[in-house]
Amino acid sequence: MKRFLLPFLGGIVCMFASCSHKTMVRPEIPILAWYSIPDGENATEERYQELKDAGFTLTFGHIYTMEGAMKALDLSARVGIKSVFMCNELEKDPEETVKKVKNHPGLGAYFLRDEPDNNGLEELGKWARRIESIDTEHPCYLNLFPRHAALFPKSEDYAEHLRLFSEKVNLPQISYDHYPVNKSGDTVALSPYFYENLELVRAEARRTNKPFWAFSLSTAHGPYPIATIDHMRLQMYANLAYGAQCLQYFTYWNPDTQVWDFNNAPITLEGKRSPAYELVRELNQELQKRADVFVGSKVESVYHIGEHIPLGTHQMPALPAHFLELDTQGKGALVSTLKNCDQCYVVIQNTSANHPLELNIRTDETLKLVRRDGSRVQANKYGPLFILTVGDVLIFNYQQ
Repeated sequence: MKRFLLPFLGGIVCMFASCSHKTMVRPEIPILAWYSIPDGENATEERYQELKDAGFTLTFGHIYTMEGAMKALDLSARVGIKSVFMCNELEKDPEETVKKVKNHPGLGAYFLRDEPDNNGLEELGKWARRIESIDTEHPCYLNLFPRHAALFPKSEDYAEHLRLFSEKVNLPQISYDHYPVNKSGDTVALSPYFYENLELVRAEARRTNKPFWAFSLSTAHGPYPIATIDHMRLQMYANLAYGAQCLQYFTYWNPDTQVWDFNNAPITLEGKRSPAYELVRELNQELQKRADVFVGSKVESVYHIGEHIPLGTHQMPALPAHFLELDTQGKGALVSTLKNCDQCYVVIQNTSANHPLELNIRTDETLKLVRRDGSRVQANKYGPLFILTVGDVLIFNYQQ
């Protein structure tokens, strides 16, 4: 099977059939900090180390000058992460600009645009080809609209947008943003389009044989509440359960704008750590301890169970292999089956944004439980009652 290696992710993520658990290299989930350290007085090695300490492997600072972008590359290389490169010169003279940076050890990818509409895709494809004519080692990167954007009144419209992106821009990955946790007054609700969006992006990723990247919200703004670790878990584990191979946070640094009233980012406008910094750090550590489950894995199926399943998803037709019982008493849950070489996994997630999930599970002696610290223990030592907090998962493992 073809293996597509993205070297800027540290040389450890083979997107197809990586078998990373059989190598001596510890697998690592690429984690990107969107709108990270700004240019200027905060562009210091200490700040870049702080970002790395929060569990990020990629930084994207939205820096528009060549001087500032080069400094971001230097600082990234110094602390051992990669930087997504952007500056005005990259668009004005892509060939000459890429020649100057393509061999830099801090380079991760080249940023093109955020949330283009269909009309802009052809020109973006031409821009990407100009960059690729000079550098074939580092990918171009852009981020797509979510399903619920006004441009896409029907799911078919969004599927067409994804298809046009693949055909006209044709990047090595598909990246999109969707922030599903909304708050109105005291009521928190999950977007009805969240799982449909994942279904549609996964379908396009499978059709084109490319990995996809997805987000969690870490900065409150507009209708989106202050991030909790439960709500970030809900987003990140759903992304992974559907097959995401790079995780992204919006944002790391609080944007300096009055639009949308951004607040409570991991790093505030004053440059101080908010409570979200520690939550993001804690979650990233947890995700990396289970990286061997998800890095390079192939999602075999994704189903939902419960009396009411989300829009665009599919009801689970039968129990997963080696399960004797899986009962949520009618409550909602996601069930994903993944394969990573000879290792098989079943991921069960509480899909509620508000309530814990009690479920009864009985298994045969084959299954192991992958605990939060990455260790594994015989699953039939537990049960039958399990309780999942909001967004949390149970991960079971067996060897094929």
